[in-house]
Amino acid sequence: MSSSLPQIVLVGRPNVGKSTLFNRLIRSNRAITHDRPGVTRDRMEGIVRRKNAPSYGIVDTGGITLDAHAAVTEGPEGIRGFERQILQQAEAAMRDAVAVAFVVDGRDGLLPLDEYLAAHVRRMGKPTLLVVNKVDGMEKEDAVTAEFHALGLPLLAVSAEHGHNLRALEERLADLIPMEWEHEPEPESALRLAVLGRPNAGKSSLVNALADADRMIVSDVAGTTRDSVDVTVERDGERYTFVDTAGVRRKAKITDTVEKYSVNSALKSTTKAQVTLLVLDAAEGVSQQDKRLMDLLDERKTPFMVLLNKVDLAPAESVKQLRKNISEMLAFCPHVPLLTVSALKRRGLGKILPLARQIHEECRVRVPTGKLNRAMETVLERHQPPVVKRVRAKFFYLTQAETAPPTFVFFVSDADRIPESYARYLERSLRKLFGIVHAPMRVRLRSSHKKKNG
Repeated sequence: MSSSLPQIVLVGRPNVGKSTLFNRLIRSNRAITHDRPGVTRDRMEGIVRRKNAPSYGIVDTGGITLDAHAAVTEGPEGIRGFERQILQQAEAAMRDAVAVAFVVDGRDGLLPLDEYLAAHVRRMGKPTLLVVNKVDGMEKEDAVTAEFHALGLPLLAVSAEHGHNLRALEERLADLIPMEWEHEPEPESALRLAVLGRPNAGKSSLVNALADADRMIVSDVAGTTRDSVDVTVERDGERYTFVDTAGVRRKAKITDTVEKYSVNSALKSTTKAQVTLLVLDAAEGVSQQDKRLMDLLDERKTPFMVLLNKVDLAPAESVKQLRKNISEMLAFCPHVPLLTVSALKRRGLGKILPLARQIHEECRVRVPTGKLNRAMETVLERHQPPVVKRVRAKFFYLTQAETAPPTFVFFVSDADRIPESYARYLERSLRKLFGIVHAPMRVRLRSSHKKKNG
């Protein structure tokens, strides 16, 4: 999301329902919600779209635990060890925001943790609305909210889970936005890049390096990122949204329910992004899981590139061997580019975004009819289809069925007489003729007994 939309940040201690509120406001289950506290760690951005009214940005943050001296104190198990980074992420979000929605739990009542955090939020000097969550219905509002008035903030009771007062919340948050933001246009859509890979491959470090900011919490602990988190940046006049995802392990190894949600969310993100960056760990080597992910992306015809990260931690000879191994794994999709990078040392990062842009442009290639007909003649002249069972298949015409990925259909007398090797030749030839170097492509053969008229 871009700063050209005003942003309002959700803050609160762990497990008050910020992520459920976030999902409700953006009308999408983007943030993972779970009864266990501390599931959200990184900040997550979305857009609140309103009918006949300007949109605004909303930012979800991790649960903050502060003591009376505004120092971080130990949080619940889910965030233990990450308390300081979560606070830093929330503070950065508040500095960038125009206003704050301070979320508390109506069922738990006013706790000291809420009071300490309220004091900290006031020091940020932003317009703040106190959102008392988990209040199920108007009849309970007065009784539940009474003690929260002690915080001295304008207040609204809601239930994220049951939808109580959510439209009122949208309006009250919009009222906090300063006048100069009133008619800002929504930013142009960015190129969405999903960052996928095993736990601890360096995905968050890579996003931070490409975004040139500490937007993701980075830790040696595998599985630090749980949600698929969007980070939007502008580079050379172009906008990119990185979707940093949870590490993907083999299903047999996943027993934790939160991790199960995370992995599903990671794989789902690749279908919503335009290009996927598959990150491998040069220090750890390439695993069967990496191979499975490559096969899965190829099978789904997902536009992707492979980034061999942490090359600074592996000997040159080992990196050379790894490149060879990965190229062999990509034998069935040789169009997929492979880059060696180091997020930590910022090596090889300059090629990633231009290459992603190129892959995306290639995915949108639409070939005119005349060029398709000439292409078919060219490929057949260069190399005729083989004779199978004493008969050579006849090619009648070629059409482009769709883009993203570009899909070409050859109509032939008998598709069963075209061997796999010749189909691969057809794909290689079309790639060369149409300039589709790195995007996925589908080439289909369909049996037909007549030439296209006209």
